[in-house]
Order: sequence, then C-alpha cells, then structure tokens
Amino acid sequence: MKVLAVGDIFVTPEMMKAGFEKYEDLFDDCKYLFFGKKDRKNMRDIVKLIECGGRDECTLPKGYLEAVEDAEVLMVHLCPITEEVLNRAKKLKYILCNRGGVENVDVDAASARKIKVLTNPAHNANAVAEFTIGIMFSELRNIARSHLALKSGDWREKYPNSGNIIELKDLTIGIVGFGNVGELVCEKLSGFGCDILVSNLFEPEHTNPRINWDKVRFVELEELITTSDVISLHARSKSKKPIFGKKEFDMMKPSAYFINTSRSYMVDYKALYEALTEQLIEGAAIDVFEVEPLGNDHPFVGLDNITLTNHRGGDTVNAYADSPKMMLEELVAWLGENKQPKFWYNKGEF
Repeated sequence: MKVLAVGDIFVTPEMMKAGFEKYEDLFDDCKYLFFGKKDRKNMRDIVKLIECGGRDECTLPKGYLEAVEDAEVLMVHLCPITEEVLNRAKKLKYILCNRGGVENVDVDAASARKIKVLTNPAHNANAVAEFTIGIMFSELRNIARSHLALKSGDWREKYPNSGNIIELKDLTIGIVGFGNVGELVCEKLSGFGCDILVSNLFEPEHTNPRINWDKVRFVELEELITTSDVISLHARSKSKKPIFGKKEFDMMKPSAYFINTSRSYMVDYKALYEALTEQLIEGAAIDVFEVEPLGNDHPFVGLDNITLTNHRGGDTVNAYADSPKMMLEELVAWLGENKQPKFWYNKGEF
C-alpha cells in the first residue's frame, strides 16, 4: 500500500517512519512530509487556529497535494486534510489522525468519499490525566505559589485558601466527561480515597479493575456542579460553545475548585475570572487558553487564586512517539484480522 505521512514538530516524520518500518512488507511505498513551524511557540499559533475552526486557512506543505494523489493511507497529526486535499486523493482509503480531536480533518468530506477516519484520543490520555492530578494538587496545596514565593526570597505562610487547605481523601471530585482522559483521571483518583461524581452522556460498563467503582457515581451535570469540591473538565463540544459559564460557576460551592486541561472553548473565561475575583469559588487551575501564548496583560495573570500552565498537559515523549505505532497496530489488525479499530471516528457513515 502507498502511504503519505505528514508529521510536525510534535509527532515528527521520523516518529511516523519508525512506525511504518515495522510493517514494510505491507506499506511498501512511503513518503514523508513536514507541516507547520519548526519551533513550538509559532506552532502553538497554528494549533490554536486549527482548533478554532481555521484548518482551511493553514499553509499546506510543499508537494502535499501532489503526493496525496497516489496515497492509499494518509497519516497526519496536525496537518489539515481539507476538501481540497481530498479532491486530489482519488485512491485514499484510510486517514490516520494521531490525535483525539479531528478539527484538522474534514470528516464529512472524507465520509462522503467512503474514506475511513481513525483517530487516537488515547495517545496522550495518560499524560493529560497525570498532569490533571498534578495541577489539582498544585492549586489545592499551593505548590506553585509556594515555589514562586521561595524563588523570590519570601517564606510565604498565607495563601488564598489558608484555613481551608484540605486533603483529597475528604473531597468529592466531579469529572465532566468520561472518555479516555476522564476515565484515567478517575482511575488515578481511586487511590486517594475520595468520592467521585461523573457526568457523561452514558454510563459505561464498570470494566476497569483499577477504579474503585463503589466510590463512583454517575449523576446529572447540575448535581455534579453543586456537590463537587473539585470539578475537572474532560469533555468536548462539537458546537464549540462553552458548557461552563456564569450560571455554572454561580452554582458551584464557594469552597470549590475548577480544573480545565481540556479545551478553552468549553469555558467562558470571563465568567471564570469574575467567579475568582468575586470569590464565588475558591480557585482554579487552567492549562488551555483562547489565545496562546498567554500575554502578561491577561486578567488571569494578576490573580492569586489560580494556577496557570502553558498547555503542557499532553506534552510527553511517550504521548507523541508512541502514537504512530499505536495507530498502525490498529490498522494492521483491521486489514489482517478484520478486527475493527477502537477509534474509528466515522464508523456510523459506513
């Protein structure tokens, strides 16, 4: 089969090549291209553009449209797959997208052409889940604030939540969204002995043996918001409309914390800022923003009851390097054993 693989600074062409080399008898003609910028700062701007619906505005790699004409398999990470690209891809059968979101892929156009789209939302799920627990601790226990104070020569004793610093074992944690990341956050929290509330479109089978299901309840979003001591967001919305705004922050307990390592568009950050400044909630920890990088004039920067990180959630060597191998294992099992992949995004169209 003929392959076109388009990497970037995160999932590099070399990582993709390492995955395909294991199956060189099956994929005998592979071409590799590079998309985007070669520095992370400028590449983040492209990521934000794509995630906000701007895939058609991106500059495509040189030779991309010509190379895709003979490809039967197209592997990408962030590189756009637009209708223009698909119009040239007359032989394309499979799209392998090394990420959970498909903002860079015109899935409707692919489905109309009977091209199967595979995604890999699990590629950085563990990385994001671990990171979520990390910034949860950082905000609740003032780890980042203490560090910053010491670096400035200040042995700080008083914090925004002084008098209400509590351990996870006594808390109720609300998880909004129970996909790959949400389930792993639940799994990791099971070891801390806290109660866990989950709001999701459906309740999955309790098959994960590492989760203490006796401590987990699936509830409506309103109950989760009003009851939880910490709310961690792991959902996505095709409409790109916030699911957390003024109404939801007003419903939270004054002692509660809000965590977002998911998507910035899921949250009305103006409403969150007001909730923090008016002390309607205790604190927040945020890893994703509407505009990145975050400027020094952003309202969040001046707050003392928020932990800010610069989109680090899924940024591990494991998450990027392992993804092409994970995707190809799924595809090869599908081709050889007719075993359908777990993340066949447009399965309902076939």
